[in-house]
Amino acid sequence: MSSSVKSKLILASASPRRRELLARIGVVPDAILPADINETPHKDELPKPHALRLAIEKAEAISPEHKDAYILAADTVVGVGRRILPKAEDKGTAKYCLELLSGRAHRVFTGVCLLTPGGRQIERVVETRLKMKRLSDIEMLMYLDSKEWDGKAGGYGIQGLAGAFISHISGSYSNVVGLPVFETRNMFIGAGFFTD
Repeated sequence: MSSSVKSKLILASASPRRRELLARIGVVPDAILPADINETPHKDELPKPHALRLAIEKAEAISPEHKDAYILAADTVVGVGRRILPKAEDKGTAKYCLELLSGRAHRVFTGVCLLTPGGRQIERVVETRLKMKRLSDIEMLMYLDSKEWDGKAGGYGIQGLAGAFISHISGSYSNVVGLPVFETRNMFIGAGFFTD
């Protein structure tokens, strides 16, 4: 894999986790421009299409001013059955999510959209299946007090303390953190982003 690239890359996300994951495949964005879009699910929208729609909308929101750049956008959604769990912005929401996930299987979907300077749109949704152990009251309180849930889809971050609560994972670990690195690298290759 070569680290030299043809054109500028804009990451349409403020997530430090996505920047760290991109660095693992030798990619450093030239600019970080978080897209300001409405992330409210549509009526009856399922987790998988919701993740992809938001990724596409984020990329498209940045695109008009940056036609000459590659634009990468992603959105990670935690789903329990047909239900989309919210991003935890407060302790009450985090507690709701953890109570729902405790002892249950769930899925994490990350929609990824890459727009190229030539106007191509490459998109993927990656799914990871997980199971969280049944949380004791002490574990629940400990995690809520840690504030690691803040801003996290589904109220937890697998890369922190909550990693000890995951009894089973099938699929991409980096997908759960916020960006599936294997699939994203392949998208960059397919888009001609890397040069020899």
